[in-house]
Amino acid sequence: MAIAPRKFRKILIANRGEIACRIIWACKEMGIQTVTVHSEADRDSLHVRFADQSICIGAAPSAQSYLNIPAVISAAEITNVDAIHPGYGFLAESSYFAEICEACNIKFIGPRSSVIKLMGDKVEARRAMKEAGVPILPGSPDPLETEEEAIRLAREIGFPVIIKAAAGGGGRGMRIVRTEAELGQALETASNEALSAFKNGDVYIERYVERPRHVEIQVMADEFGNCVHLGERDCSVQRRHQKLIEEAPSPALSRELREKMGRVAVEACKRVGYSNAGTVEFLLDEDGSFYFMEMNTRVQVEHPVTEMITLADIVRNQIRVAEGEELAFKQEDVIFAGHSIECRINAEDPEKFTPSPGLITACNIPGGPGVRVDTAIYPGYFVPPYYDSLIAKLIVHARTRDLAIARMRRALESMVIEGIKTTIPLHLKIMDDAQFQSGDFSTKFLEEFFERQSGAGGVRIANA
Repeated sequence: MAIAPRKFRKILIANRGEIACRIIWACKEMGIQTVTVHSEADRDSLHVRFADQSICIGAAPSAQSYLNIPAVISAAEITNVDAIHPGYGFLAESSYFAEICEACNIKFIGPRSSVIKLMGDKVEARRAMKEAGVPILPGSPDPLETEEEAIRLAREIGFPVIIKAAAGGGGRGMRIVRTEAELGQALETASNEALSAFKNGDVYIERYVERPRHVEIQVMADEFGNCVHLGERDCSVQRRHQKLIEEAPSPALSRELREKMGRVAVEACKRVGYSNAGTVEFLLDEDGSFYFMEMNTRVQVEHPVTEMITLADIVRNQIRVAEGEELAFKQEDVIFAGHSIECRINAEDPEKFTPSPGLITACNIPGGPGVRVDTAIYPGYFVPPYYDSLIAKLIVHARTRDLAIARMRRALESMVIEGIKTTIPLHLKIMDDAQFQSGDFSTKFLEEFFERQSGAGGVRIANA
């Protein structure tokens, strides 16, 4: 017997900044009331202003506010919401938080807690993907127990290898090892870093791909076993495993490879009982081979580029799926049109990559054909020093990649943020870089870019 769809009256958004505003916009279009939570540092934020209700849940540090599960659940119960949308970051991939929501009869807008837990453990995720027929890199089937075991596996795999945190991501608990002599120290350092960052020191080892591209497949699945993919995003422009620029489609994929990677991602999601939005991330080797890296069980920062080329509203679909609706479209209904690029605008010194919090004295948000800006800043807004430095996402869409690059350059030139330093000047230089324009690059792009800049006379990246 089919379960009647549940209709949400009110959703709590357990996040802040631009993603909280993005979820508010989707809810407003769907006629759903919103409740936001905020720290003391975010009292004047736009996600507080534009929600129907907002509740302060603690002091500025994340551990005392946005990561404070009892405070978030209390806010949800006080305001009598039907569901919680976690956005990305903070509690978005916490299986414990999702489990608490389930126990409190509050719908978590995301996959089930058991699936989040499975995908959150990188070793278990690798095992599950291998069983689902997804290509994985040669590596340890279980967390490493001893240095001797690591040496034996490294010899079997062949150097270079990479050590990764079993419970983490974002480059923490990760070390590249090129010789056997380096392995012991790298293992200890990675484990200690993982323990500090994720309270879990387990690490595993796998073959290191020297010049891969980072390509991810966006999936959407309902609670009835239906699953589709919305194409890929290329996230190869990154620094220390933190993405800076994303684009869709990838310049490196043929139609045949795109369809193959999409089928693999969809089949993997079906095998693990996945529902809601998710991203299956792959390393793409120079020979066209691809390997599972990890799965993000949430909406991604870079989801707008997929929305631009497919016309799919990913956040709206997340909510509809959580309400118990079947997907409104099949794979053959998905369209791919044009090219989209996203630049992450961070409050950072673009030369040193150090945070640049402070008061925004003036700003101009660009517009015009094919330009979208997801942000929560405004003139007079104080960028707090407590959270991620992302303050805006500048997204463009055009018929071709060349035109998208030209459009991004034009939009960056008219984007003004004064009072703090931002990465806008860096993005402008990347748009002018011949290697980027060619579309032929790897995850080493940024370090090679800076080498080219240095070789050209040490060109400084000046803030506008």
